[in-house]
Amino acid sequence: MDRKRKKELIEAYKNRRPEMGIISFHSLTEEETFLGASNDTKAGFNSNRCKLDANGHPNKRLQELWNQYGEDDFELSVMRVLKYEDPGADHSEELEKLLIECLEKSNNARRIWR
Repeated sequence: MDRKRKKELIEAYKNRRPEMGIISFHSLTEEETFLGASNDTKAGFNSNRCKLDANGHPNKRLQELWNQYGEDDFELSVMRVLKYEDPGADHSEELEKLLIECLEKSNNARRIWR
């Protein structure tokens, strides 16, 4: 890869605007929901699925349900999307507020990450 192309790819990555928001793992059998704030929802789903598939997720209840019922029992969704202007800014406080709102509105919902 030439230097110009590499520089273009790095610049495009820096300026990307990933979807930020609240991700949900909902067990259809047990009716339990696990919510988490993510600054990149696609990466959030991938990261959690990898940990669950490797039997190494820090949320033991989520891991237990995943092991017992499998991925097909879970409905994965984005509960809320954070609207933002500056992709380089820290949006962790805004995401935490959104997470708290979603946890309060959802029956039987818990945090994905403790």
